[in-house]
Amino acid sequence: MPKLHRRFRQRTSAVIQSAITCAIATAIASPSNLSASQLFSYGFKAWLIAWITIVPFVLIATPLIGRLTSLVVQEDS
Repeated sequence: MPKLHRRFRQRTSAVIQSAITCAIATAIASPSNLSASQLFSYGFKAWLIAWITIVPFVLIATPLIGRLTSLVVQEDS
């Protein structure tokens, strides 16, 4: 499988992190009285909607968060 160029490292990390975060939030918010198949179906749909919604915000926020971080974290000298 071909790999992405290293300049996409930060964005790729942000997209993966958002997918994991949405999965955890979906698992917490999913109703507990569903059967396993219903829970999987409900959870997957909820996760997909949340992830598709959040990815543009994450991609916009990632560079801004990096700049804010550089304001409060000392660089190696």
